[in-house]
Amino acid sequence: MSEASRDRTRLAGLVLCGVFVVMAGRGGYLALSGKSAGDAVITADQAAPRLVRADILDRNGELIATSVETYSLWANPSMIWDAEEVAIGLNQMFPEIGLETLKSKLSDPKRKFEWVKRGLTPRQREAVMALKFEGLNFRSEMRRAYPLGELAGAVLGQVDLDGKGIAGAERTFNAELKAGVPVHLTLDIEVQTALEAELAAAATDYDMDGAAAILMDTHTGEILGMASWPAYDPNRPADFPANHPARMNRAIGAVYELGSVFKPLTIAAALEAGAVHPDSRFNVSEPIQLGRFTVTDTHKFAETADLTEIIVQSSNIGTVHVARALGIPRQTEFLKAAGLLDKAAIELPGSEAPIKPEHMTEVSAATISYGHGLSVTPLAFLSAFAALGNGGELMPPTLRLDPDRKWKPVPLMSAVTAETVTRMMRESVIRGTGETADVEGYRVAGKTGTGEKPLNGGYDKNANISSFAAVFPEDGPQYALIVTLDDPKARAGRGATASGSSAPVAGRIIERVAPILGVTPRFDTNRPLRTGFSDQTPERSAL
Repeated sequence: MSEASRDRTRLAGLVLCGVFVVMAGRGGYLALSGKSAGDAVITADQAAPRLVRADILDRNGELIATSVETYSLWANPSMIWDAEEVAIGLNQMFPEIGLETLKSKLSDPKRKFEWVKRGLTPRQREAVMALKFEGLNFRSEMRRAYPLGELAGAVLGQVDLDGKGIAGAERTFNAELKAGVPVHLTLDIEVQTALEAELAAAATDYDMDGAAAILMDTHTGEILGMASWPAYDPNRPADFPANHPARMNRAIGAVYELGSVFKPLTIAAALEAGAVHPDSRFNVSEPIQLGRFTVTDTHKFAETADLTEIIVQSSNIGTVHVARALGIPRQTEFLKAAGLLDKAAIELPGSEAPIKPEHMTEVSAATISYGHGLSVTPLAFLSAFAALGNGGELMPPTLRLDPDRKWKPVPLMSAVTAETVTRMMRESVIRGTGETADVEGYRVAGKTGTGEKPLNGGYDKNANISSFAAVFPEDGPQYALIVTLDDPKARAGRGATASGSSAPVAGRIIERVAPILGVTPRFDTNRPLRTGFSDQTPERSAL
C-alpha cells in the first residue's frame, strides 16, 4: 500500500472515530437525562444571574412592588429538526405571538438563541415541557409584580422585559432598586385606596374623560395619595398600548385651565401686596369689558361685595377688580413665586410644563385671575395652594419618604394672609359654591373651579374641567387636596359644574381619609354668620 493510501485510511478512521464519539456522547446525555433516544429534548432550566430588584413600599411599610421568580422560554434553532411542527405546537399555546413569527424564529439553523416567550406562568411552563420538543429551553428570571394590582399604578410605572425601570417611580429610582436598595414612598395605601375608589365612582356618576386627585401634607410636602383615572395596572402593561389614556398620570402630566380655584390665590396676592384689604368692596353689578371680551358672572348677586363674598359667590367680576388693583407686575411676580409658571418638581418623569401666555396683557392678567388663560397640572396648582395651609410657606412636593429630608420653606405670603384667605374659603364651603364638599366635623376650607375647555382658539361651552381645591381642618390646616374631573357630564340629578361634581367627590374623599389621618373631628354649634352683602342675594353661583 502506498504512503498516500495509508494517509487516506488514517483520515477516514479519524473521521469515523469522531462520529462515534459524538454519538456516544449523545447517547450518554440521553441516558443520564432519563430520556430514550426517541424522546424529544427540552433542556434543564438555565438561570440568569440573580439580580433581584428591590421592593417599593408605602410610608407604613406596605409592599406595593416586588420581584418574583418566573420562567422565560427560549429556543436553539440549530437543534430543532422540524421548525414548522414546533411552531404549530407553540402557536396553540401562545397564539398572540403568531404562527409565522414563530416559524421565522425557529427556522434558521445557524442561530442558537431566540426568545420565544418571557414571563411564563408555572402552568404554561409545564404545558411547554409536556410537548417534549427538542431545542426549547427555559431561563429562570426575576420579574416585577405589583400585589395591589392597579392601585398606585400611575405612580409606580413600569419595568421592561429586562427589569429596567422605564416609567414612574420604577424609572426614577431604578439605580437604587437595581442595586437592591428598597424605596419607601410617601404614599399611604389606605389614603390612595380612598382616592382611587372615589375617582372610579365619579367615572360612573359623571361619564368623564379622565380625572386626578392628590392629597398632600401641607407642612412637609409629602404626597399621601396621587390618583389618576383611567387606572393603569402595571401587572398588565401589554393591555395598555402607548396611546391608551391610562398611560398618562393626569396628576402631573395633564395641564388644565382650572377655573375659579385660582381666585383665592389672586386675593391672597393682592392682600399680601397691600393692594386690597379684607373689607375692600368692589362693584360686581356690571360686566367688565376687555377689548372684544366681556367678563361676566353666572348670576347677579349684589351691587358691591367684599373679598369674602367674591370668593363665596365665585365672582369673576369681583376677582378682575382685585387683579387690577394688584397690577400686572405684582400678579406675574406672585405666579412665578408660586411655581405656577414652571412645571412642578416631583420625583417622577412626565411632569408637564404649563401653557402660559407669551406676554402678560390686560386680558390675560384678568382671565388668569379667575383661572383661564393659564393651564397647569393639578400638582403644580396644589403645591401653590397648599401654602394657604402652611402659614403662607411653600413646601416642595415629594414622593420619596425621607425622615432626614430638610427643605427650607419658601415664603409666598404671610401667615396672616394665609389664615385670612382660608377663613374666606371656609365661608365658601359653609354657605357658598363649595357646600357640597362640607364634611361635618372636619372644617373643610375650599374653592370650586369650573373652567370651559379650550376649543379652536375659543372655549367649548359644553365641556368643562371641574375642580375643587381644599385645605383642612380650617382652624389648623394639615392637608391639602385637589380633585379635577375632565369633562364630567350632567346627569342623574348631578351637575357638570364643580359644585355638582368635583366638590362632592372631594367631600367623600375627606370623609374617608380624615379618620385615617387622625384628624380630630370638632362639631361647631355656631357657624360664622353671613357677611359682606350690601343687598339681598337670592341666587347662588354654580361655579
